[in-house]
Amino acid sequence: MTVQQPRYSFEYFACRGDEIYETNIRPQVEASNQGKIVAIDIDTGAWEMNTSEIIASNRLRAKYPDAQIWFVRIGSRTIRRFGCSSYRK
Repeated sequence: MTVQQPRYSFEYFACRGDEIYETNIRPQVEASNQGKIVAIDIDTGAWEMNTSEIIASNRLRAKYPDAQIWFVRIGSRTIRRFGCSSYRK
């Protein structure tokens, strides 16, 4: 299996991924999918949603093998958390 390398700086990657989520995806998913993961290809704007990062990214890569994937957890500013407290917007 070939490891894919990022084609963009982290700053661009994050900015583009968040922009796509906020403008195109969030209005469609926010209401009834709290806590699910959205995997976004920052090149095409295509996305997949699931409770698992792996399943969402595998579905996206099946359609777009060269996808540059940015993850967003619906209703949260973080994908993962450490410790016993939660962080919400």
